[in-house]
Amino acid sequence: MPVSRRSNFKACLRCKLLVTPEIEICPNCGSRDFTYEWEGTVIIIDPEKSEIAKTLEITKPGRYAIRVR
Repeated sequence: MPVSRRSNFKACLRCKLLVTPEIEICPNCGSRDFTYEWEGTVIIIDPEKSEIAKTLEITKPGRYAIRVR
């Protein structure tokens, strides 16, 4: 079930980075497109050593949604 608008985070539609609602530009990719409809969370600390980061094509550390709508 997607996270509701009451969530403390919104997800960037381009890179899936989770940010707080007051952020207007994604600090990861520069996109201005966000959604509150996302599922799952993964925190990447060391993307070069993380198999999950490679699978999800994440290259920078951060908190990411697994799926966005």
